[in-house]
Amino acid sequence: MNKTNLDLLNKQIVNCKKCTRLFKYTRQIAKHRVRRFQNEEYWGRPLPGFGDIHARMLLVGLAPAAHGGNRTGRMFTGDSSGDWLARVLFENGFANKPTSEHRNDGYQLIDAYITASVRCAPPKNKPTKEEFDNCFPYIQNELEILKQVNIIVCLGRIAFDTCRKLLDIDDREFAHGKIIHHKKFIVLCSYHPSKQNTQTGRLKWKDWNKIFQTARNILDSKT
Repeated sequence: MNKTNLDLLNKQIVNCKKCTRLFKYTRQIAKHRVRRFQNEEYWGRPLPGFGDIHARMLLVGLAPAAHGGNRTGRMFTGDSSGDWLARVLFENGFANKPTSEHRNDGYQLIDAYITASVRCAPPKNKPTKEEFDNCFPYIQNELEILKQVNIIVCLGRIAFDTCRKLLDIDDREFAHGKIIHHKKFIVLCSYHPSKQNTQTGRLKWKDWNKIFQTARNILDSKT
C-alpha cells in the first residue's frame, strides 16, 4: 500500500503546476539548454523524491539544480553536489554504486530516500516563501508514507528550516554536525555539498563523511 501511495504522490508532484514562475523557468531552461548539454533532453518538470521505500534515513536538500536534477530527472544527479552525495552514500553502504549520472543509470539507494524543500529548479537557486509553502505538503506526505524513517539529514540551512517546520522543532540554531533528538527522529545537520561550500573548503570531505558515518552507526546499532 505504501508503494501505491508513494507512486500516486510522485505522479502528483511531477504534474504539479502550482508555481507559475517555477513552471515557466524549468521549461525555459529545458528548451534553451547550455552548450555542454546542448544535445541532451532535459527533464524540465518538478522532481519527485527518490530512493528506498523502506528507508530509515531521509535526506532533505534545497531544490533541483537547473542543469543537474532539472536536466537528469533525479534528485542530486548530474552535478557536483550529486557527485559528492553519491560517493558518500556508497562509501557508507547507502547506495549500490558511487556515481549518480542519470535517472536510468541503475543507481539505487539502500535504506535511504532523497527529497527536497522545493521540487522545481528556482531562478538563482532562491525559491520564494510562497513556493516553499506550495511544496511543503509533498514532504509532509512523504514522511507519512515512509513510516520507517528514523534519521533525517538536513543538507543546508534551508533544509533544516524545512525539517523544523515538518517536525515542529523549536531549536533554530543550525550548525554542521549538530544532532537533534526529537520524538522518534534523530536530525543530523550538514552543510550542503554545493560548490560554494566544497571548493572553498567550508565543507571538507572528512566532515561530510562523518555525517553519514554517524547515521550508519546509529542505524547499525538498531538492527
